[in-house]
Amino acid sequence: MARVLAGLAALLSALCIASAAWAHATLLSSEPADGSVLAQPPKMVQLHFNEGVAPAVIGVIDAAGKTRDVATRAVGQSVLIVLPDDLPQGTQIVSYRVVSQDGHPVAGSMVFSIGAVTGSAPAAQASPLAALIWLARIGVYLGLFVGVGGAFFAAWIAQGPSGSTVSRGAIAVGLVSAVASLGLQGLDLLNLPLGGIVTSAPWTSALATSLGPSLLIAIGVMAIAWYAWKSPSILISRVLTTSAIVGVGLSLAASGHAATASPQWVTRPSLFLHGVAVAYWIGALAPLAVLAHQRNDDLPRVLKKFSAIAVPLVGLLVLSGLALSIIQLGSLRALIETSYGILLSIKLSLVVLLLALAALNRFVATPTVIADYKNTRPLLGSILLECVLVICILAVVAGWRFTPPPRASVAPVATPLAVHIHTDAAMFQVLVSPGTVGANDFVLQLMTGDAALLPAKEATLILSLPERGIEPMERRAVLGPDGYWHVRGVALPLAGRWHMQIDALVTDFQKITLEDDLQIR
Repeated sequence: MARVLAGLAALLSALCIASAAWAHATLLSSEPADGSVLAQPPKMVQLHFNEGVAPAVIGVIDAAGKTRDVATRAVGQSVLIVLPDDLPQGTQIVSYRVVSQDGHPVAGSMVFSIGAVTGSAPAAQASPLAALIWLARIGVYLGLFVGVGGAFFAAWIAQGPSGSTVSRGAIAVGLVSAVASLGLQGLDLLNLPLGGIVTSAPWTSALATSLGPSLLIAIGVMAIAWYAWKSPSILISRVLTTSAIVGVGLSLAASGHAATASPQWVTRPSLFLHGVAVAYWIGALAPLAVLAHQRNDDLPRVLKKFSAIAVPLVGLLVLSGLALSIIQLGSLRALIETSYGILLSIKLSLVVLLLALAALNRFVATPTVIADYKNTRPLLGSILLECVLVICILAVVAGWRFTPPPRASVAPVATPLAVHIHTDAAMFQVLVSPGTVGANDFVLQLMTGDAALLPAKEATLILSLPERGIEPMERRAVLGPDGYWHVRGVALPLAGRWHMQIDALVTDFQKITLEDDLQIR
């Protein structure tokens, strides 16, 4: 047992370390700004997010309604989109679909106009994809909680085949749903029609996200639970179902909004415990309903054994759920001001009703059955109501797939100042943090004219404020392990329009110099 617990701790630690920075990406700003009107066509569009993202699909529709080919590149927390040189006058539409570090796609559009506004972004067309993703997520939950949980209950509590039909049916639904979820996730990532699911691209893309390992774990544990029903001995069945219910927790802790929130050492173990407790509770409902319907004389023993474990597990479930909710919300106002919070409010209301029914079973229906195992009508009615509430809760939780949590929607207090300098020979992206009076850190991203990495030997930053008589001050940049040049702790004591010059020494005989101004707040 000690080795099992040590192994679980190691797995959870690996999950935490592997993705400690994962969160849900949010677009902070763009250059040019959304809705802006420019005198001259820009060479590039920059999308700035609150975390690093991977571009999936980037599209540009020009003012003439033509789809244009563009080159894209992710640099730090930004996506750079190199525009064609021959964009016509009028309104251009840039649509993006990027992969957040929690594995979920983040999509949106922005518009800018050259010369004058001539149109706006087209209205989004309804697609059945979102509904299919939602239904598949519910199916996965049924397989994990009803299927795997039911198999665990049969092996350890009931010690018999009660509820096997429901459990096996849920596992079958869960397996189909998990496979479908992979393909649908890929379609959503790449913005492909439903017919694209027969190609390899969506499957490959989905497996490359954090949802891929999570669903693979889910498929594995459901297959183990299915085999446990056919195991030749109770000992083998118990070993298999224990592994499966542990896998339920690991699957949930591997991906998703809650799994990728900080601090990882709280969220992932909490989600693991939450998943295991839910599987134990929900998995018991169908077998108990079957025993109650049959008025089985073994029902009193099963109820006593189940209740002895359920009471502390329900407490653990409530505490872990509360911790995750506090981390995801950030504030009580988010309960009524955000889509995520509204769904959480609905879920909490349903959970309160479910706990009330569980308490009724524990203190009223169970003693009645223990006194007379044939008097099961109150217990059966209460369990059936619990099943209805559970389906409603799972449907609400599946809706979180489409709603970023409030903690991911909070923009940083000080957004770094971004300056882009572009010539035919090179382009430099400069991030200044915080971009206000005082000490500032500069990150210099040096690229060639086609957005490839510029192999510079040295980089120098030169700043001056001519309007206040401040002469140029030179700072040597240091190449960091991230591939960018850094100048830290530059003191800028006055607000105003500072002149910035960057010298990049490419070879002993070639130096590239770019200049621009930046407004220090």
